[in-house]
Parts: sequence; C-alpha cells; structure tokens
Amino acid sequence: MTDKRYDQAMERLKENNVRITPQRQIILKYMIETDEHPSVETIFHILEKTFPNLSMATVYNNLRLFKKLNLIIEMPSSDGGYRYDFFDHPHLHATCDRCNKITDIDDPEFDQINEHFMDLAKQKGFDPKVTNVEIHGVCAECQAQEQAK
Repeated sequence: MTDKRYDQAMERLKENNVRITPQRQIILKYMIETDEHPSVETIFHILEKTFPNLSMATVYNNLRLFKKLNLIIEMPSSDGGYRYDFFDHPHLHATCDRCNKITDIDDPEFDQINEHFMDLAKQKGFDPKVTNVEIHGVCAECQAQEQAK
C-alpha cells in the first residue's frame, strides 16, 4: 500500500515540475509510513539519524511544499506548533487535549459528509481544496490514567 501511495505522491510532484531530491524522497516516505502525526522537529530528529545532511530548514521547506500540493495537512497543536499528516484520503482526527495524541478515524460515510462540506463552501463562493475535521477530547490512555489516580 505504501508503494502505491508513494508512487502517486511522486507523480503529483512531477506533474508540478518539482525536482525530486533524496531529502524530499526520504521526508515523503516517512510521512506516508508514520501514523504519529509528527511535528517538524520530530521529523527532523528521526530522519537526521539516517540522513545526516538533512537540515531543519529542508524539512520545513518540504512540508510547506507538500502542503501546497495537498499531499499533507497541517494541524495546529496545543503546544503552539503544528503536526502533519499524509493526506491520501479524507478522514477525521481525534485529538487528545491532555497528551496531544492525534488518532486517525476512518469512516466509509465520511467521503459523503466531506463532499457535503465542500459543496457548502462552494455555495458561499469558496474554492475548497482540503477539509480537516478534528474531534477534541480525552484519549483512552489518559482516561485510564485519570481513573487510576
């Protein structure tokens, strides 16, 4: 599955005349493979171990490019930064307000709901590109910790 997603993302880069660099490839592969919704800093620290020439600026610049091409989405984090998610299909995000964990929630009906959201935006004269629906609350792990106290 990852190979198909990677190939499709690479095709989008090529369609937009984006130069394919080793740094760009490793960042894109990591974003496709992770379920963690990492911050820029997390991405940098994980990838610099295997790619020592990688810089924080390179990670920022590539994430900015991927966002512009709708390959990833950027989600505000409660720590004031942003977290990132590879975006190959519309889905919900459940964010824990205690530990900041972000969980993907897939629902077959969400495609229909998402289309409705896009149509509503179009009715207001807006040209929508991506939707991001977030649910905030407390994850199961934090609830268990609270009950254990």
